[in-house]
Amino acid sequence: MMNFHSLHEQQRATAATTAITAVRRLMRSSAGIAARGLIAIGLAAGSATALAATYKWVDDQGVVHYTDQVPADAVNKGSVVMGKDGGTLRKVDPAPTAEQRRVSAQEAERRKLVARQQEDVLRRDRALAASYTSESEIDLARNRALNTIDAVLQSAGAYSAQLNKRKSELALKMATYKDKPVPNVLERESESLDAELARQADLVSAKRREMATVNARYDADKARWRELSAPKTSIDNAVAVGAPVSAGPKK
Repeated sequence: MMNFHSLHEQQRATAATTAITAVRRLMRSSAGIAARGLIAIGLAAGSATALAATYKWVDDQGVVHYTDQVPADAVNKGSVVMGKDGGTLRKVDPAPTAEQRRVSAQEAERRKLVARQQEDVLRRDRALAASYTSESEIDLARNRALNTIDAVLQSAGAYSAQLNKRKSELALKMATYKDKPVPNVLERESESLDAELARQADLVSAKRREMATVNARYDADKARWRELSAPKTSIDNAVAVGAPVSAGPKK
């Protein structure tokens, strides 16, 4: 015969089993899914509360504030996020001013320009090294360029000589009219000759400037080619790889 204590324990076990079965059915149902969501939200809220931080910020009057969030009008002023132990978790930098943004943009543009210039130098160096194998080849290239310019100068000189000869002949012819009016056709030809002589003079000046530019360019190319072709010393190699350079044995 079962005593009262054993009967009570059996009833408690049966009730517990029934409750567990009901909870399992609830968790598998749509209502259970919602319940799990609420539980997750509660856990997240608890975690957020546990990780709550304090913000240290300064207002326009220089007064330091410690709050659980930064006011909207002070967000751009920067702040320090502090943990519960008073330690700094992270710093929030203030938003840059218009002047700071302008300076930053200028600096970024300057860096781009420097990078482009460096790339141009590297490209010219590669082309120079690939184009010539000796200084004599640079001199030959210079002479070819100068000869082309010189041919134009010779042609302009010969043409100008012809123009001056015709101008002299025309002047003698016009002088024969003395006090009589000079025909318009002769005056127009004289003006045309003067204009053409001026154009040839401008061409000669431009070509002489070009010749000077060509000489300067090939002089620079030759000097740079020498630098690129010079054998590297141990010091050069050390500097190239960033290694320390020895000053040599001490005496």
